[in-house]
Amino acid sequence: MRATAAVLTTAGMLTAAQLGLAAAASAATQTPQSSGCPVNLVYPSRFYIDSHGWVTNGGLYFGIKNKSTTTSFKKVSFTVTDVKNIRFGSARATGGKVTHKTSKTVTVYTGTLNKKASLGVKVQTHLLNTHTYKVQFTLHGSGWTCAVNQGTWGS
Repeated sequence: MRATAAVLTTAGMLTAAQLGLAAAASAATQTPQSSGCPVNLVYPSRFYIDSHGWVTNGGLYFGIKNKSTTTSFKKVSFTVTDVKNIRFGSARATGGKVTHKTSKTVTVYTGTLNKKASLGVKVQTHLLNTHTYKVQFTLHGSGWTCAVNQGTWGS
């Protein structure tokens, strides 16, 4: 495994799956949602890293999806915060706008999250350590019974 990682590093492309990170990333999210929470978290299960530690293909996408077919929600904000070994570059929102962005925090906001709609952000991401990294999700809005703390993602 180390020989494979060394060869891939010199070639300039590391994949999360080849280093064994994809399985940890897909199983690491713990979501303390209330039973009546009508949104699902969206996060990457597999991604690729270049030789400098940047996630390829424009970065990572994090978001929420309204699973309700009848209800819209007001004043919804979704925040992704660095907990360990991740730094953010530029951010591009989907379904809303970026209202706050630093190297450690990105927040997206929409006035109305319509039924079956999503709100998210694709953010250029730099992993300072490809073996251990983590982000935390925070969710605010009105008209639901969702926990503010939506858990973490990473390895």
